Amino acid sequence: MQRTRAAPDDPDAAVVGKLIRGERSAALVGLLVVVLIAGCVPAAFAAGPATPRPTPIVRSATALTLSQLVGQKLVVAMDGTTVPSPGLLGRIRRGEIGGVILFGRNVTTPTALRALTKQLQGAATAGGQLPLLIAVDQEGGSIKRIPWAPPTLSPPQMGADGRTSTAESQGAATGTALKGLGINVDLAPVADVPAHAVSFINKQGRAFSFNASVVSALTNAFAEGLDSQGVLPVMKHFPGLMDQAASDATVDRFMSVHSTLGYTVWVVEVLNSERGATSFAGFTGLMPPSFDPPFAHQQPLVEVGWRLWPQWWGLGIASEAARASVAHGFDVVGLPEIVSFTVVANTPSRAVMERIGMRYDSEFDHPRAKAGDTWRRHVLYRMAPEDPRG
Repeated sequence: MQRTRAAPDDPDAAVVGKLIRGERSAALVGLLVVVLIAGCVPAAFAAGPATPRPTPIVRSATALTLSQLVGQKLVVAMDGTTVPSPGLLGRIRRGEIGGVILFGRNVTTPTALRALTKQLQGAATAGGQLPLLIAVDQEGGSIKRIPWAPPTLSPPQMGADGRTSTAESQGAATGTALKGLGINVDLAPVADVPAHAVSFINKQGRAFSFNASVVSALTNAFAEGLDSQGVLPVMKHFPGLMDQAASDATVDRFMSVHSTLGYTVWVVEVLNSERGATSFAGFTGLMPPSFDPPFAHQQPLVEVGWRLWPQWWGLGIASEAARASVAHGFDVVGLPEIVSFTVVANTPSRAVMERIGMRYDSEFDHPRAKAGDTWRRHVLYRMAPEDPRG
């Protein structure tokens, strides 16, 4: 299947759906799902922090300039260890930067680091701006931008210990140290579950375990420890990082499904008609679900799903690509039914389902989710060949 036409909300762009025949996509990093999520997810918790938080500053977007609206989405790097550049401080004062990430090259001594973060945060205060996000990668083990600060255990060591209390205390100690240095965001913990021992995340000593349940419990505990000290945790990397071999194996699986069943996952590219260049936007397609469904269905059971990079959301691209996938399933393959499902709260994906003509059917508990998991409850949508298509 290959199709090109103008995207509904962007006259200069077109969606190109390419069957992955013999091609390899280096950007293909995970399996097909319908939940549209970015790569690093700030952890949120029901329990309140142990330390008091400042009163949030609420500001209307209409009161911000375009430079501020764009800049507040940026977390930038900087040079130097003691004095930020006048240009950087000026952008912070004007609210044109949302945060600064510090690397090892910015870190020398505790005194110098505290002075540096004080200057950065002081520029935001002087300009009457929102508090600045100041972030580091303080995972433990091989990834510790601040070598003298906790965690004292690496992720594999916490995994070998196995106790959530240990992981939480390591997170809390890390949060205390970072907060004392003027840092309010830790780009940790790593929640990847390596598929094999040669995974680079495992080889770098950054994974807690090969067991998903262990990783889930320990990373949540570490994040809760950070949060209890007023430092924002950021779990990474969604949907997990693949090496070349794992990426190739995923593409091979998609190609095998196509050769056997006549449908698969297709690459979605956005074509700039003026430059003649394309950008990888994500992928969409038809696949059998990877779990035993708890709902009645026709045979074969086929799901339509999509995943796009966030910069391509809201442009009608997901809807256009999903329509093309559904048309291929009904008109070319002759499927008797196509379903789609997502977590109840995923309103953007539910809107796409309704936009292409799918009808709400019911809710169900995902069989791979445990009691208490926030993603357990799902909604099911269906579509038959004779149904009107949006």
